[in-house]
Amino acid sequence: VLLAAAVCTKAGKAIVSRQFVEMTRTRIEGLLAAFPKLMNTGKQHTFVETESVRYVYQPMEKLYMVLITTKNSNILEDLETLRLFSRVIPEYCRALEENEISEHCFDLIFAFDEIVALGYRENVNLAQIRTFTEMDSHEEKVFRAVRETQEREAKAEMRRKAKELQQARRDAERHGKKAPGFGGFGSSAVSGGVTAMITETIIETEKPKVAPAPARPSGPSKALKLGAKGKEVDNFVDKLKSEGENIITSVGKRSAEAAKVLTPPINMESVHMKIEEKISLTCGRDGGLQNMELHGMIMLHISDEKFARIRLHVENEDKRGVQLQTHPNVDKKLFTTESQIGLKNPEKSFPINSDVGVLKWRLQTTEESFIPLTINCWPSESGNSCDVNIEYELQEESLELNDVIITIPLPSGVGAPVIGEIDGEYRHDSRRNLLEWCLPVIDAKNKSGSLEFSIAGQPNDFFPVHVSFISKKNYCNIQVTKVTQVDGNSPVRFSTETTFLVDKYEIL
Repeated sequence: VLLAAAVCTKAGKAIVSRQFVEMTRTRIEGLLAAFPKLMNTGKQHTFVETESVRYVYQPMEKLYMVLITTKNSNILEDLETLRLFSRVIPEYCRALEENEISEHCFDLIFAFDEIVALGYRENVNLAQIRTFTEMDSHEEKVFRAVRETQEREAKAEMRRKAKELQQARRDAERHGKKAPGFGGFGSSAVSGGVTAMITETIIETEKPKVAPAPARPSGPSKALKLGAKGKEVDNFVDKLKSEGENIITSVGKRSAEAAKVLTPPINMESVHMKIEEKISLTCGRDGGLQNMELHGMIMLHISDEKFARIRLHVENEDKRGVQLQTHPNVDKKLFTTESQIGLKNPEKSFPINSDVGVLKWRLQTTEESFIPLTINCWPSESGNSCDVNIEYELQEESLELNDVIITIPLPSGVGAPVIGEIDGEYRHDSRRNLLEWCLPVIDAKNKSGSLEFSIAGQPNDFFPVHVSFISKKNYCNIQVTKVTQVDGNSPVRFSTETTFLVDKYEIL
């Protein structure tokens, strides 16, 4: 039976110790303090015994990895377990030093618990330990995505209800009647105040936010009175706004891509279009495009019935040979001759309050000049280490790429890379052995940049390189320029949301 696993100094001071059976603190500290005195410096062993326990150990620079077992345990299994313990520590600690071990003590304890349960070795390897401790759950991701969708739908419903209330209040004022009240609220004065508060809040939130609102000067606070108007209502609305700001910013650190894609547009007209493109690209490390595939789609969302019979005027300035395909219910002849998207039967209407894909396109090529962002990674061996030069260049200057992250894999167990020159910022993920090169914007003014670093390893260790970004300009220049009604050909106000995303972008 394995009694305890510990990392201690050469003087026997415990830095991290995990007991797998009931043991007091004084007992484990006494056993570890006695351990250095039992070793004979002239002999090389991997274990030492006393009358009651056996120490199986491995030196790690200035520290020892020690397993304390009973004397009747299998020494071969203990040595195998010891090797796994010793390999786990560099996964969490950059250097085998006392302060680094102390800083990551809880990570190490969680990993130790995956190796041994109730004193007996579990049948796990290093990759499984990493997976178990990360606790990555597909079900949790699905649940979060569903919850975010529900929140967006609830917000959209709230805006719709508020607009209805506002319209009802205006109609009532126009006809000289009292504003309609909420059921169960009592006087119409109270309901009028509440309606005003809700509509004012919605109007304020729909305005594009340039900067966070400055804090109101502190003064004597007043309690909110039912039916009160004027300053009390303004104060309440400001409090709602400030609370809303806090709630939005404290949702959690999602990736920039998720935040931008999932956030609904602020000014959303009754006719709204989402133009979304996804790119999947694979390049060779010595140059040459192995495959590039791009899929795009126009999604139409109509929230008002009177704009359901419309036509979209599409402008296609693409010169790369994109293959276009319209929805089966869309008049293909009208699109081919006049670049307009309309239904085959002009008397029919587009669906209300649902996203409808009306046009999609596809581009597949191996033409190198079509690559939007080229990445050149050049590792060269220098003695025991490797000098890596990596640079990017924006080929498609009309694009503006935001939140670009170029991810370079690193060899495991060799510590952090030494950064030479860098344009932008970097993050070193020691758990996953990755170096992330982060660039807020790449556009025509900032079309190229480079990063230099050195680390122990072989040239093959730094591939594949992965790239992620998001853009508000699409790659294929396909846009909706005008929306008109079928009857009368009168123009209709519309809003557009354009997104260009990465599905896969790697240099092998």
